[in-house]
Amino acid sequence: MIRAVALAALLAWPAAAGTLEGRLVTFTVMTWDDPAHPFLQARGRTVEVGEGIEFGLEPEGLTGGLDVVPVTVEIGPQRVELTYPKGMGRFYAAGFNGYVLRFETDCALFAGWKVDRAFTTMPLTDTDIFTDKGALYINVSDRDYGPDARLAVDLDVTDCPLS
Repeated sequence: MIRAVALAALLAWPAAAGTLEGRLVTFTVMTWDDPAHPFLQARGRTVEVGEGIEFGLEPEGLTGGLDVVPVTVEIGPQRVELTYPKGMGRFYAAGFNGYVLRFETDCALFAGWKVDRAFTTMPLTDTDIFTDKGALYINVSDRDYGPDARLAVDLDVTDCPLS
């Protein structure tokens, strides 16, 4: 009887350990040379990670001469993919000009990451992607974007509990 109750409790537990599925994530665009004083911080949008595209951003209007580049973001269980279906150009050059994905958690959600070089067409360096607890930063400063530009980051997601 006790084993049956324990098994039922385990099966009822959310199957999110080691995955981004079911987690709340806030996505924003930021540009800075000094993170304490950003040139641009777009409105953050929060969704629960699930099937399909999580974010499809459009321009928000100029802020200090900068605006959001249209981007589509799909988040899988252990992967983030970005594509640029509209427009072409080059991202403004700054210390950081890119994306911040903040997953709601109190622990270090990422044990590591790697760029999927077979999928990614944007030239990224090892310092263009970094994490901080539950946040993933992707720096696309001074890179070209357009319908042929895409990037994917495979993530080593830890067993942080859902917040």
